[in-house]
Amino acid sequence: MQQDSNNRRPIASREANWAKRTAAWLAARNVSPNAISLLSIVFAGLSLLAFRAYTMTWYSCFVPQEDWKNVICMVLAIVFIQLRLLMNMLDGMVAVEFNRKSIYGGLYNEIPDRVSDTLTLIGVGFTVSSFEYGWTLTWLAVFLSVMTAYIRTLGASLGTGHFFSGPMAKPHRMALLCAGCIVAIFWPPVFYYLLAAMNIGLLITCYRRTAKVVATLKNMNR
Repeated sequence: MQQDSNNRRPIASREANWAKRTAAWLAARNVSPNAISLLSIVFAGLSLLAFRAYTMTWYSCFVPQEDWKNVICMVLAIVFIQLRLLMNMLDGMVAVEFNRKSIYGGLYNEIPDRVSDTLTLIGVGFTVSSFEYGWTLTWLAVFLSVMTAYIRTLGASLGTGHFFSGPMAKPHRMALLCAGCIVAIFWPPVFYYLLAAMNIGLLITCYRRTAKVVATLKNMNR
């Protein structure tokens, strides 16, 4: 993320020493925040491949034991999701703390996030493709994820600031998917119910953010 400090998503790990050292290391090597943002798409794409491999039978020729295949794919999915989130945090730290912001930062802040969300959720979609309405739930989650970000940025463009409230903001969605990966090692259908719960949470999130934007605009115009 490349936002001014007043409009940044609150992330506790941003204050951790390892995060500060990593951001300093990247800044010292002139790694641009925009490049870090783009790298988040790469990790999201790899998470998609991990989910896809979880559903494919040809994978068994490399890992004969089905249980081990599930473990490997789901662990990789978790790792790639977390690396994607790490890039989302580090790009903002390099941009703000080390004054490497660019005039295109706003674009690189939002577009890679939307692409990354979509790639990861499509990966989850492959795991529920055999379920009735599986892809419907997937595409609904993609749409609502984009809408939560749209409402937030629309509010900011109207002067209300950024509202990062949940219950299904980006960190919450990714945490839910990671928890689902652990359960899926033992019970693959979990993603079907997880997507249904995610969509309910996304609808609530859209409503809450819209209500906050409306309330703030009313207060601004009194």
